[in-house]
Amino acid sequence: MTTFFHDRLSSPIGEILIVSDGARLRALDFDEYEERMWMLLRRQYGEVTLEPRANPGGATDAMKQYFAGELNAIDSLATSSCGSAFQERVWKKLREIPTGSVWSYGELAKALGNANASRAVGMANGKNPIAIVVPCHRVIGADGSLTGYGGGMARKRWLLAHEGYSVDEGVQAALNF
Repeated sequence: MTTFFHDRLSSPIGEILIVSDGARLRALDFDEYEERMWMLLRRQYGEVTLEPRANPGGATDAMKQYFAGELNAIDSLATSSCGSAFQERVWKKLREIPTGSVWSYGELAKALGNANASRAVGMANGKNPIAIVVPCHRVIGADGSLTGYGGGMARKRWLLAHEGYSVDEGVQAALNF
C-alpha cells in the first residue's frame, strides 16, 4: 500500500486537494472532483492511503503564493505521476508553456515532434492528474477557442485571466464558486 500526504487549500476558485509523497506533488484537483482524484490515484498506484499533513512538500504554500499573484511560485514544485510514456512527455511539455501564454493542441503536438498527434495530446492533457501546476488550462483550440477543462470552463477562464492571458470581457467579472 502506498501512503501519500494531503492538504486542502481554500482558493478563489474553490477548495483544492493537494496530494504529495512529501517531496513531489502527485495530484492536485478540486474538492468536488475528489472521487475522480481517488480513482486516478488507485489506477496509478494501487491501494493508496492519504494522511493529513500541512503543506506537504511545500505545495500548499506555493499554491497560496500563486493565488496571491506570485505566478511563478509553482514552477519549482517537483511533480511525479504514473502515466504512459506519451502522457508523461505531454505533461512535462505542458510545464514549458510560459505563464500568461497559451498553446493549441496542434502546437503542443508539434513541440513534441509529431504535428499529427493533436488528438492524442488532447487525450493526455485531459488525464493530467496535477491541475494548475502542470498547466493543462493553458491549452486551447486551434481556432483560439477555450476548449474543455477538467475543473470546468469558469476555472479555466479564471486561471488564464489570473495569469495575464487576455480572455473575453466576461472573465473579468468575479466568479462565485
